[in-house]
Amino acid sequence: MPKASAVQTEATRNEPVREKALRVANRAGAKDLGQVVDLLPGIVWTALPDGRIAFLNEGWRDYTGLSPAESCGWQWQSAVHPEDLPELLDRWWSIFDSKQPGEAEARLRGRNGAYRWFLIRARPVKDGGGQVIEWCGINTEIEDQRLALESRYARWWLSPAGREHHFREVGDRVAALFVLTSPAGEVQACNQHALDFFGVTPEEMKNRPIADTLHPDDRASVIETWERAVVTGGIYTTKARHLRKDGTYRWFNVRPLPLRDAEGRLVFWYFLQTDIDAQHRAEDLVAAENQLLEMVASGRPLGVVLDALCAAVDTTAEGCLANLLLIDGTNVREAVGPGVPPGFNRFLEGRPLTAEEGPHGLAASLKEQVITSDLATETRWKADGWVAHAHAHGFRSSWCTPITSLEGELLGVLAIHRRDTVGPEPFHVALMGQFSHIASIAIERTRSEQALGKIRTELARVSKITSLGALTASIAHEVNQPLAGIITNAGTCLRMLQAEPPNVQGAQETARRTIRDGQRASDVISRLRALFGNKGVANEAVDLNEATLEVVALSRSELQRSQVLLRHELTQGLPQVTGDRVQLQQVILNLLLNALEAVGGVDDRPRQLVIRTELAGAEVRLSVQDSGIGFPRQDADRLFEAFYTTKAGGMGIGLSVSRSIIERHGGRLRAEPNEGPGATFSFSIPRADRGRDRTSA
Repeated sequence: MPKASAVQTEATRNEPVREKALRVANRAGAKDLGQVVDLLPGIVWTALPDGRIAFLNEGWRDYTGLSPAESCGWQWQSAVHPEDLPELLDRWWSIFDSKQPGEAEARLRGRNGAYRWFLIRARPVKDGGGQVIEWCGINTEIEDQRLALESRYARWWLSPAGREHHFREVGDRVAALFVLTSPAGEVQACNQHALDFFGVTPEEMKNRPIADTLHPDDRASVIETWERAVVTGGIYTTKARHLRKDGTYRWFNVRPLPLRDAEGRLVFWYFLQTDIDAQHRAEDLVAAENQLLEMVASGRPLGVVLDALCAAVDTTAEGCLANLLLIDGTNVREAVGPGVPPGFNRFLEGRPLTAEEGPHGLAASLKEQVITSDLATETRWKADGWVAHAHAHGFRSSWCTPITSLEGELLGVLAIHRRDTVGPEPFHVALMGQFSHIASIAIERTRSEQALGKIRTELARVSKITSLGALTASIAHEVNQPLAGIITNAGTCLRMLQAEPPNVQGAQETARRTIRDGQRASDVISRLRALFGNKGVANEAVDLNEATLEVVALSRSELQRSQVLLRHELTQGLPQVTGDRVQLQQVILNLLLNALEAVGGVDDRPRQLVIRTELAGAEVRLSVQDSGIGFPRQDADRLFEAFYTTKAGGMGIGLSVSRSIIERHGGRLRAEPNEGPGATFSFSIPRADRGRDRTSA
């Protein structure tokens, strides 16, 4: 029990009771001191020099319900709590022996049977010789002050009243949800912030398991962590969403702290739950932005990026469903958004994007954000049009943001829909601004790439024509040989038929050779037309060995004329690749012609080329190695830059176009100097059974 001196109320600092009573009596004109004392607040009493009670005022009788006859002398002790009586009597006799003022604390029983704490203060009245002739005292109730002290200095958790007082005294000062639970998790008390957040009374809070307020997606992990902490008694921190009284979930940082008694036993858990909703949503927004920008930078198809963008809105902004409208002139070309019902998007596709159509049309027309918090009250659009369609799908509010290019051109509209009537919070405004900006980047990048998928095609065609010039002699040789054979065979056949008798058998054989040479010439022309034609891109299964041999066949005469020895090292059983056969052959031809030029000026060593195919993990690799002049290692990357060339008459587009072709096939083209003379150019592309998504040129 705290010392009596620890409780200092205004009443304990009052002047002696008798002196105050006399002044009151003088002012009131009263002659009977007893009448005046009955008017004083609290319990006032007098005692004889030996300690027996002589007088108790009306306050005593009102509180205890005991009459003077039941209380005078030593009978007053019946109103004292049995646990407090021994200490009170010891203190009582100590004060009497000292003949000095003193005080004590004890619980007194009221007429209702309940005990409350009182501060009992006694003061001696002495005669002229210093002898005590009477004791005067006053008892002041200190129940509230005592509870406050117990909450600070004593084991406040031992009584429900102490726990409640503790949370009123301490918990309400904490700007967070502050909950006290038993070791097993039953709620014992909580602060006002928690009651306001959940919208419940203290009793309702005690009867409501905390797990019931958790978001379904968080409940299992939180309960698992909590059960582990109950066993170990350890401290942990976790994040979870709690259901607010308005039906929305907010993120909290949850940190339970164990309260132990002097023996180390777990008595209660403090749950300190700090609202981190704004911080968590901001982190989610940044993470979603980074993921979307990575998708854009990696060249993912526009539809995939925009679907992911709408899904990110749905996930990041709880209660929101997003769709995105792409425009074609003044109409909606396409509506995307995996979260909204498919029928909702189909309704919009092909419709005019005008101010009369709905909030999305108005946002597009004004190029400004349009917020509609309650569609039911809107009169700006036809009731039987978009508004009725939105209501049919359960939407009650819609927030639309135009998507514009850097030059201000309208690219589309980002719309967020909700099933309740509400306007956007600052977080939503920031989200719409950021995601509409990312959408504009994705759309503009796709447009730029399409204009580039066109420039590259033209450059590839120029590269083919350039390569054709280098192969003129070889082509002439390849075509002239079968043509010369045809002419010779025709003349021979004619002579055999004119002979007497005609050599029919010989003529037939000669005719067959003529057909063979004609087919050979036709094959050469077909290969040339395929290689240098302006056909579109076609993905198919390609045998890289076979495609390589066809290119070598076209280059055979050029190899012979340049006195170059070509060695094949083609891996048998090589897996097929998926791609455009003609484009891949164009790359092989370009590498082969470059290698021929590299060895063209070599006179001090054999002019050799090695063309090699091999399996490299999930990829198939083709390399062309020459013994030519090589190049400085630091120039390896510059070789693939457009219009960079080391040739006197070169255009610098062959390797640049080749790298673009290989990258569109999901592969890589590289160059590196050999350990000895010359260089090696190689490309790797995924094998057909391991291929990844590619975007057509």
